[in-house]
Amino acid sequence: MESDEDMHDANDVESLDDEFYSGEADDYYNSDNADDYEFVEDADADSDVFTARHHQQNYIILKEEDIRQRQEDDIIRVAGVLSIRRVAAIILLRHYNWSVSKVHDAWFADEDGVRKEVGLLERPVVVHPNLRELPCGICFESYPRDKIKSAACGHPFCSTCWAGYISTSINGGPGCLTLKCPDPSCGAAIDQDMINLFAPKEDKKKYSQYLLRSYIEDNRKTKWCPAPGCEYAVEYAAGSEGYDVSCQCSFNFCWNCTEEAHRPVDCNTVAQWIMKNSAESENMNWILANSKPCPKCKRPIEKNQGCMHMTCTPPCKFEFCWLCLGAWSDHGERTGGFYACNRYEAAKQEGAYDEAERRREMAKNSLERYTHYYERWASNQSSRQKALHDLHQLQTVHLDKLSDIQCQPESQLKFIIEAWQQIVECRRVLKWTYAYGYYLPELDHAKKQFFEYLQGEAESGLERLHQCAEKELHQFLSDENPSSNFNDFRTKLAGLTSVTRNYFENLVRALENGLSDVDAHGGCSRAASSKNGGSSKASKGGGRGKGTASTRAGSSRTDDASHWSCDHCTYANVKSATTCQICQHRR
Repeated sequence: MESDEDMHDANDVESLDDEFYSGEADDYYNSDNADDYEFVEDADADSDVFTARHHQQNYIILKEEDIRQRQEDDIIRVAGVLSIRRVAAIILLRHYNWSVSKVHDAWFADEDGVRKEVGLLERPVVVHPNLRELPCGICFESYPRDKIKSAACGHPFCSTCWAGYISTSINGGPGCLTLKCPDPSCGAAIDQDMINLFAPKEDKKKYSQYLLRSYIEDNRKTKWCPAPGCEYAVEYAAGSEGYDVSCQCSFNFCWNCTEEAHRPVDCNTVAQWIMKNSAESENMNWILANSKPCPKCKRPIEKNQGCMHMTCTPPCKFEFCWLCLGAWSDHGERTGGFYACNRYEAAKQEGAYDEAERRREMAKNSLERYTHYYERWASNQSSRQKALHDLHQLQTVHLDKLSDIQCQPESQLKFIIEAWQQIVECRRVLKWTYAYGYYLPELDHAKKQFFEYLQGEAESGLERLHQCAEKELHQFLSDENPSSNFNDFRTKLAGLTSVTRNYFENLVRALENGLSDVDAHGGCSRAASSKNGGSSKASKGGGRGKGTASTRAGSSRTDDASHWSCDHCTYANVKSATTCQICQHRR
């Protein structure tokens, strides 16, 4: 039975990822809880990306020295408790996937059985008399006893054969960690002392690296960061609520599937989408939608000229009509010449081509639908990469310059960093909502309409924020003297950041709940009509939390003396303003 030290499988952990968005489970979208999160710059000076971390971080990032120290601690612990040599402790831990508790349980339950299973022999199985020379079990040459070496089993092999056997095993990959005696009938383990005795320096380094990597790869609690070239590992806390991990290399990934972080879309949908993007099925759909088979050789033909007279490529060279696929020799002025074919229309009315045309039309529609979602998925990915670059430029170059121009300390310009961090995160979320939308059942019109409404609102808010952070900030970077409009820009950008966060909280919450608000409240019709009314929109915002509807829809009725709240975006405008400073919605 596993002890508490072993981690539950990630699939058994309920995913309630709160890596980026604020609030408790019962009031997930209460914006008052936004302070539970903080944005921190990466400790790595070379980092060009931010990381968003919750105070209750559910994972630990491990550097190579941390891994080695933990590995050594486990080895020393097992060796001390079981009173065995260090190299024997390594063999045991490797066999039990570096679980100290499993080693202890198995050893104290049946020490002899464990020794036999892993190849830790207490005494040699082959005993040699006092001979001056012994034959090598590989090359069969006789050598003086000082040139012969044996593992714990006692089988004799010369130093040259040992070196070759060990070197070949190490260069063959991580399987060298379970190396056994060269004798085919023997299961004695080859420990690290033998490796150090016969392996050259480069092979020792490889073996050490294999051993280090096995500590992460065989341990259920840990995984390597999947980013290319990253050498950090992650230890995940058992029973944690979220899967999203932000490595110190600045790559964000899902612990469960090790793909790029994809909240609010589940891992199965991501796997399907990635598979579809790389599958040959889309090539086949394109062929079906844009080509027809030659009536003679059946190879697909793409029509790249205006006329209907088609000629297949050699060696076929069959000439046929694109419309009816009949032999061109049967076509002439009577049948419409080069540009029409009344035979096709007659045949279509008779149903001769209905099935083929139906399949072609379905393939074309499927391809167009996939292209619609993929283009938007890819565009948001591209925009996110550009935003990451702009964020890095802001942190390393522009912030210092802006501080000098506006005569303000950098600590008072953090609102710009937070806006760009929000943009980066929202681009990621928006990107994956297109994968979600692609797999949303087309016949479920209510959910589809509700989803597209929430997605559209979030996307609209994000575009306003992105444009403000990108275009309007550039104006202030071009100034030579402090601008009197900078404080207005601060208010506008901070307001847009808050509003956009709210939009995406609504979207994420709705998707994670499977758009259940539609089933519970018939929300589709209200969501559709809410474009023209604040109260309807509030009722379908995805369930932002307790009192959301009254806060949003009735915001203009609960204004304080100096501000009024916009019914459209909830921004608090000064009382003298007649239109919302954020969304330009009239009061």
